[in-house]
Amino acid sequence: MNLKPQELQSIKDSFFNILAMFLSQDKIESKYVACLMKWSAQLNLSQEDLHKIEGEFDRLEFHDAESKVEKMEAIYHLVHMIYMDNIVEDIELEVASVYAKKLGFEATVVGELFKAIATAPFDGNSTQVVRTNVKEFLKLHNL
Repeated sequence: MNLKPQELQSIKDSFFNILAMFLSQDKIESKYVACLMKWSAQLNLSQEDLHKIEGEFDRLEFHDAESKVEKMEAIYHLVHMIYMDNIVEDIELEVASVYAKKLGFEATVVGELFKAIATAPFDGNSTQVVRTNVKEFLKLHNL
C-alpha cells in the first residue's frame, strides 16, 4: 500500500472510528474482532497508535459523518482497508455493511456500492479511480 503519511493517518482515523462503533455495542461478535485485528495489522499500527487505543479504550467514541463528503471519505477509507491485502473476505464486507448502515446508508445501497467497487483491484484501477467511482456512486444515489 503506497500511501502518503496524511492518507495513511486518515485511514487509521477511520479504523479507530469503526473500532469505536463496535466497542459501543453491548456485545461484539468474535468474527468482527478478528476482522478488526486483521485490519490493524495491515495498517501497521505504531506503538503510539496502540497506546492511544489502550489509553482511550473506554472513551473511544464513534463519530458519525455529517456531510456527503465525509461519508464518501469514510467509505473510501473502508475500501482501502478491505483491499489492503488484495483479498476481499465475506467478513470484511459484513463489517463494511454494518459500518455503512451506521453512517446512514440503506442496506440495498451498501450492497450495490460494494458490488460497484469490488472489481476495482482486478480491473487494475488505481485508488484515484476507485475514489472517483465512489463519488459518482454517491451522486447517483443522491447521497
